[in-house]
Amino acid sequence: KYVLDPKVSMATSLGGPPLLTVGRPGGGGGGGGPQQQMESAGKEPSIVVFDEAHNIDDVCIESLSVPLNREHLEMSARNLQQLNSEIDRVKKEDNARLQEEYRRLVQGLQQAGQIDEHLAERLQSPVLPEDLANEAIPGNIRRAEHFVGLLRRVVNFLQRYLEVDRAQCEGPLSILHKFEEDVEVDSKSLKFCHERLRSLLNTLRVANLDKYYPITRVADFVTLLGTYAQGFTVITDPYPEAVGKYDPTVVLSCLDASLAIRPVLQRYQSVVLTSGTISPLEMYPKILGMTNVVTTRSFSITMERKCLCPLIVTHGPDQVPITSRFALREDPGVLRNYGELLEQMVQAVPDGIVCFFPSFRYMEQVVDKWCETGVLGRVSKHKLVFLETKDHGNTEIALSLYRKACDNGQGAVLISVARGKVAEGIDFDRHYGRCVIVFGVPFQYALSRDLRARLEFLKEHYGIQESEFLNFDAMRQTSQCLGRVIRSKRDYGVMVLADQRYARQDKRSKIPDWIQKFLEPGHVVMSTDVAVLAAKSFLLSMSQPYEEKTGANASVLTPKDLAELQRTESLRPAEEEPGLGMRPPPEKRQRFFAPEDSQPGSHRQQRGQRQQQQQQQQQQIHLNLGGMDALGDVAWAPEM
Repeated sequence: KYVLDPKVSMATSLGGPPLLTVGRPGGGGGGGGPQQQMESAGKEPSIVVFDEAHNIDDVCIESLSVPLNREHLEMSARNLQQLNSEIDRVKKEDNARLQEEYRRLVQGLQQAGQIDEHLAERLQSPVLPEDLANEAIPGNIRRAEHFVGLLRRVVNFLQRYLEVDRAQCEGPLSILHKFEEDVEVDSKSLKFCHERLRSLLNTLRVANLDKYYPITRVADFVTLLGTYAQGFTVITDPYPEAVGKYDPTVVLSCLDASLAIRPVLQRYQSVVLTSGTISPLEMYPKILGMTNVVTTRSFSITMERKCLCPLIVTHGPDQVPITSRFALREDPGVLRNYGELLEQMVQAVPDGIVCFFPSFRYMEQVVDKWCETGVLGRVSKHKLVFLETKDHGNTEIALSLYRKACDNGQGAVLISVARGKVAEGIDFDRHYGRCVIVFGVPFQYALSRDLRARLEFLKEHYGIQESEFLNFDAMRQTSQCLGRVIRSKRDYGVMVLADQRYARQDKRSKIPDWIQKFLEPGHVVMSTDVAVLAAKSFLLSMSQPYEEKTGANASVLTPKDLAELQRTESLRPAEEEPGLGMRPPPEKRQRFFAPEDSQPGSHRQQRGQRQQQQQQQQQQIHLNLGGMDALGDVAWAPEM
């Protein structure tokens, strides 16, 4: 987020041009218009690498989405009172500082590309035409008192807007029309709120910026609302937490991930997205708006032996299919087979086992059923059982105890949720994760209002069908869960996909290539008991004595092996480098040169000179190749 979030990137000078103050795509809130772009002499010759970029679109959307509730608005009203007091105090102490604050505002607009240098000079001149000032900077936000009054009217409007008894969803243009009618504020005034508030806080020399965080969120909300006519939606929900708790929330939800990453692509020459679970690759350029991608490449893992054992379990020994499909979630046969799978894996797999469910609600439902049927009691006889909760503090305690149980040799089972903290940021290397079990397919809640709005946007603007995006999103979360147990080339583990839908080609093909290449044909459609036998056989083979290879052909290179490999590459014959205009192979050279002992002395001398020239040419070509190798990584990046 140091690069993607505009509020952070402006402070760290890492991102592109300030997103909250640039022109909006497709025109303003009051109608269409040409997109305003920042004039740039050239792109910065830097390479930006986004690691763990499998969910970069979610990060982009989160960075531009702004939620507000009644508590935020009440605190914002108190912030405005405090700002009024600070302004009165500063005016008494030094009125010139407010004039300087206006000058910095004009400079900030010039740097953001809103106004050119000529217009900035005219705005800063002592004699300022009134019509020119109104066009460049609205009069109701030039003075600090007027700007605070504007924010007060905005907060009052949002407080009235939150008085709802049912959920609703509106577009930015609809909300802007209500602003213009009720508050008499146009989109141009809203567009400058973020930059104006930041400039005012700097002028007042506010040290504790966290104190004014609520009013800052309101400024972000209305700035994005007035800047973008497309790519956003406003969702109001009176019951966001749970039924029975009235706490209305309004969310300016971003629908287009390309809005956040576009300034980065415009500023830097090359951008690289990389992750061990970034699959399928062709989806990311679509949803991120990358138009000139150099290449997309998936690299496999070089391993000396089979260290992964992916298994797709589709049914139990009673032939009852296992799945987390909503219609079969409460089926006793499905829950029984899930429980038997966990029981048998606990007895077969040493050390740690990590389990993932699609959601907290389904996890609680299954765990309650397992408690009633005695499954957890039988599992706890072999390993300790820990659960991830929505409370991060309790989850940290559970993780600590889980690792301690694995270190003691007893082993443990961690039951967690896909898309949660454990699935995204915790590594279970070595004995902490010898097996991962994914119970079901982690689809998003399809009836979510923000998800429905995003699916409609993707279909309308990018031609991405609903099922295509949902399958893509579910499988990348599944891949992220599977990747928790393999963290190095010396690691090994069992990967169990416990749902019959994983056997379909549309889902199996979205698993990363480095996992697919270890998936045997006989491991695609398996019953729970057969999967346990396959896991036992795999773990038995991994427990056998094994002598790791050394040298240039080893899977893991030491510094000495790497130096030897580089020396070998540098001495590679020129004929092994095709297409570079080098000397012909030895068998072809024999047709051009006679044996040395049959040549006269003058010919032998000429041949020695030719060989010396060819060696110099070969060395020069190898030097050029070294330069090409240095640029090889850049070629994989989307060069903007």
